[in-house]
Amino acid sequence: MAEIPPLRTVQRALILFSSLGGWWFAGVIMAVPPLAARVAVASMGITSEAMRGRWFSWFICAFLLGAACGGFVFGWLGDRYGRSRALGWSICTYSFLAGACYFAKSPEQMLVLWFLACTGVGGAWPNGISLASEALPKVSRPWLAGVFGTTANLGLMTLSSLAYLFHVNGNNWRWVMLVAASPAVLGLVVLFLVPESPRWLEEQQTRPLAKKRLRVGVSEVFRPPLLGYTIIGILLGAVPLIGNWGASNWLVPWSNQVEEQVGKHGLSAATQWVKSGGATLGSLLGGWLASQFGRRSTYFLVSLVSLSSSFYIFHNLSPMDGEFLVWVFFQGFVGTIYFGWLPLYLPELFPTRVRATGTGVTFNWGRLATAVTVLVSGQLMLAFHGNYARVGQWTCLVYVLGMLVICFAPDTTSKDFVAIRDRIEK
Repeated sequence: MAEIPPLRTVQRALILFSSLGGWWFAGVIMAVPPLAARVAVASMGITSEAMRGRWFSWFICAFLLGAACGGFVFGWLGDRYGRSRALGWSICTYSFLAGACYFAKSPEQMLVLWFLACTGVGGAWPNGISLASEALPKVSRPWLAGVFGTTANLGLMTLSSLAYLFHVNGNNWRWVMLVAASPAVLGLVVLFLVPESPRWLEEQQTRPLAKKRLRVGVSEVFRPPLLGYTIIGILLGAVPLIGNWGASNWLVPWSNQVEEQVGKHGLSAATQWVKSGGATLGSLLGGWLASQFGRRSTYFLVSLVSLSSSFYIFHNLSPMDGEFLVWVFFQGFVGTIYFGWLPLYLPELFPTRVRATGTGVTFNWGRLATAVTVLVSGQLMLAFHGNYARVGQWTCLVYVLGMLVICFAPDTTSKDFVAIRDRIEK
């Protein structure tokens, strides 16, 4: 068995830069529907506000379903063929297909392309976090989890800043797709220059090929003894996703609607930027808070405060109120502490050989549940005649589910749980 040489400092830096960069640009992709979907379909002949809101929900649903499918496929590819390869394939997928949306002539064409593009977003998360954590074992995991949670929000802020400077409207929205295509350069760099995870390489050498092919797959995390952990992970991943994409995300098109009504340029971009700014801090602190106050207690308290904040915004405020952006910042901060918490907690549920698969499955099955919720919220848009606030009032109740589920989740830092996971690894 050949000895695997340790990574040099420059190789570790390249891995960290590439993993974070892939998730940063995934954040740029996430920012496209809130900023451009509504005006894009309007330019294609959709005149009803309720139908524009419904199309917005379909684009969010396409993102969630595409990312979920991508998480399964690219997570499996990462365990089978290597983390760095799968990360590079993921980045190229979301870049090239998002760029193809520039040429869309109808909402239907754009919807299909957007779904395909977002499969790459789903693959970037499990492979990026697995590659970085395995290549940098001495780096504090809470710190690394917080940084990963932050980078996507920096991507959201990047596109929001550009949209504030260069107003996105029905006549010029296609430039956003060109920005979304730019990470293709990073994808090629990852494929040709980024080294593989040493731990993954060791796993390939120490396990017979036939046994690897038998055991490394999505089906293993849906069988005992991992099934229970997978279900818990799916539910814990679904709550913040539904809270963000099915509830808080309506704040931006709501602001865009008011922006057009009163002629206040930049209101929707400012809402997205402020929300993402709060989210940047929340994601950064999520891993640290979990390590200081405990995984389960942190999740419970974040769910409680997120419920209270979003309920107040949708029931008592309007985008034109002076305190609206302050509360949007706070909701962005609290509601995305989860996304610094999840990169810390979800990988801890699974042994090394299925870590990328398990992480991808738990997070991305949450996306499937969120997609269903977003479809329902699209129907609510029709029922409430384009009233964004009414939709948010109902969808924010998902945080109650989070407070219930976390009570049944395992403490992944306990010696008993670690011993069980080690036995499963063997």
